[in-house]
Amino acid sequence: MKTRTPEEGRTALTDDAERNRLLAEMAEQSTDMISRHTPEDWQFIYVSPAVTHLLGYSVEEIVGMSAYDLYHPDDVEDFRLRAPTVNYDRGLYTHTYRFRCKDGHYTWLESTSRTIRDPSTNEIREILVVSRDATHRIKADKATRRLARVLESTQDLVIFVNLDLTVSHLNEAARMVLKLEQTDYSAFPLSWFVTEKGFRLLMDEGLPSARRSGNWRGELTMRSLKGPRIPVMLELLAHRSLHGDIEYFSLVAHDLTEKKAAEEQLKQYQADIDHAGRLVTMGELASSLAHELNQPLSAMVNYLRGIERRFAGSSSLSWSDVELPITRSIRTALRAGEIIHRMMDFTRKQEPVVTSLNLPELTRDMIDFCESMAERNNVRLALEVDKELPPVKGDRIQLEQVLLNLIVNAIEASASSDDDPVAAVNISLQLDHSRQLRVQVKDQGSGISEADMSRLFDRFFSTKQTGLGMGLAISRSLVENLGGELWAENLPEGGASFSFILDIAD
Repeated sequence: MKTRTPEEGRTALTDDAERNRLLAEMAEQSTDMISRHTPEDWQFIYVSPAVTHLLGYSVEEIVGMSAYDLYHPDDVEDFRLRAPTVNYDRGLYTHTYRFRCKDGHYTWLESTSRTIRDPSTNEIREILVVSRDATHRIKADKATRRLARVLESTQDLVIFVNLDLTVSHLNEAARMVLKLEQTDYSAFPLSWFVTEKGFRLLMDEGLPSARRSGNWRGELTMRSLKGPRIPVMLELLAHRSLHGDIEYFSLVAHDLTEKKAAEEQLKQYQADIDHAGRLVTMGELASSLAHELNQPLSAMVNYLRGIERRFAGSSSLSWSDVELPITRSIRTALRAGEIIHRMMDFTRKQEPVVTSLNLPELTRDMIDFCESMAERNNVRLALEVDKELPPVKGDRIQLEQVLLNLIVNAIEASASSDDDPVAAVNISLQLDHSRQLRVQVKDQGSGISEADMSRLFDRFFSTKQTGLGMGLAISRSLVENLGGELWAENLPEGGASFSFILDIAD
């Protein structure tokens, strides 16, 4: 060990005194805790008044104590062994740790320390430390780490985007769903990950809304670089600085692939049920349809037999002799063809097509279709229509199905024997005060019991012994899908009424 001369010692003492004086002047005014420690056991040689604010001790109480006695047990070894939590840079150590306060609780401090060495011997004479309260920063760091863990563990796609709409970060779910490699995709344009239509939606609606109100929500389609397109529900957020300026955007996208597939499957199931309902209704009309087809077919046979007899009794016939029966045969054949064609249209499985429809014309067609069944059940069908009704929005086949269900039900409820007076089923079309078209079908049956009324539109509930209980449930579903409403009520004069409303076409 190199020894100092007396002159060197006096110079060192003078330097120490001057340094300590300057240090004390600065420390007295600082809100940071400035302290000096012995190199062996880190005893406090000096501490600034800020110690009282940070730790609760007075200067006199803490001078002479060892810093090791105040460390949290979990942190002291990190400091002794210079763990990775202790950073070293150009002669300065920076360490974040917990220190015990006078009241017994621990507070987070961040300290920067450096050694003071004897210039002649290079031995460590003391350690100078500047410490500040790091509690808020540590809490913020923990919150940030928690959010980062949530960000990476969520199944939603999360993308951070710069103001120039380049990507700055994608979470694990986004990288997986978008089929991205481990390559750094930051600085790539957002348009790479969204369809052209989706990107236009973001530019036209999403970003302007987020800039105004802070967020925007909507459905669009994202695209993976190696797989299919992904429908998502997107939440776009604008993040602002303390000064109110937008710093960046974040996109949180929930994958709707499974939901869309389930909706499509449900739609298919509904179409199958609707189709089955039409077949059931047609089955209920089978005997009436057979009767209706039998009339033109019988007429055709009679016309053709008449022609046959004329040819058999005469060797020379002119066109005028057979023109009338042939013309009538053609007309009745066409009528039978129309009946079959309507049956095929009604029972065919096809996608709904919403158009503007003339509801009075459509209703008259359905009344004509049910006329034979009404006659066989001693029922008269009557139609009352307001003048100049506007067209409605709907699918022709679906509205025919609703009307047919209601009219057939009304005929069956009002049916009587030929010896009884003819019952009436009254159908009315009216434009109500809210500019919606109301259809009402009134029967002269026994009405609906209170117990049945609450279950009337449930699937598989029927008041008929042979009914499947599908017609009214399907009818209500079809009307509601068109934005309307279907309901039932008993009439004061007896019987029941089924009504539904539809929006008029724009």
